[in-house]
Amino acid sequence: MHIGLIGGIGVAATIVYYQRLTAEVAGRGKTLDLTIDHSDIQTLIGNFEAGRKAEQAKVYARHIDRLKAAGCDCAAITSLGGHFCFAETRAMSSLPLVSAVTPLDAYFAGEGLKRIGLLGTRHVMHSRLYGELTKTQAIALDDRLDEIGGAYQDMAVSGHCTEEQRRLCL
Repeated sequence: MHIGLIGGIGVAATIVYYQRLTAEVAGRGKTLDLTIDHSDIQTLIGNFEAGRKAEQAKVYARHIDRLKAAGCDCAAITSLGGHFCFAETRAMSSLPLVSAVTPLDAYFAGEGLKRIGLLGTRHVMHSRLYGELTKTQAIALDDRLDEIGGAYQDMAVSGHCTEEQRRLCL
């Protein structure tokens, strides 16, 4: 299977996807067919903050078309924040779109977890992972969503965490 990633929308997140996919495949003694198509994080942030789901889905659809042209069999968005328009993107996608959110619920439940704490962008925390968790309850520090969410977004954009940001998120 040739996997396509929409990357760059949190370079650090893209790297994590890439590292974990290669490790998993290597652990199985196989080779990985993978293509990453770089997307602009500032476009994502603008659409995300303004709630422009359809506009961001169109951006993703163009990336997915390029991944399809590169021979990919499926695509994934390498940012949980970037999943805010997952349904809209799936409707336009020329490839099967793999969710990073949906499998989390089953994993948490399988581990016996009933409640999980969220750390992410303001929208991810406020929406409790877009309401996609049905087997587990998501909690967040609602009185600090802007502060923590802003710091998290800054870390995602820069790919770096300052000591101040680290203390804030502990």
